[in-house]
Amino acid sequence: MILDFHTNKKILEEVAIIPSKRLRNKIAGFSTHLMKRIQKGPVRGISLKLQEDECERRMDFVPEESIININEISVDKETFDMLSALGMVDMPGVKRVDPEAQTQNLGYRRGAPRRY
Repeated sequence: MILDFHTNKKILEEVAIIPSKRLRNKIAGFSTHLMKRIQKGPVRGISLKLQEDECERRMDFVPEESIININEISVDKETFDMLSALGMVDMPGVKRVDPEAQTQNLGYRRGAPRRY
């Protein structure tokens, strides 16, 4: 099957015995639609070698830099005080952040309507 309806219709005439013209056209239309969906990406319920290879390729992907590799951790005042009580203030990457500065970084002020 390919992406052209008329070619799929001719293939169905040669390969299968279909009792009516209307049913043949429906099958050809559906197969054309399905082939277009398969071309865009994986289709649920259909297992093709091509789809399986694409899925395995995505699963084997290893990023160059890990998402959990964090150089700096921003903490609020209470957390910073707790870390200082435990003697862990000198941990690398721990940075105290002012809560007012955090609201400014989000793009809205206190009391201003949020943009959803």
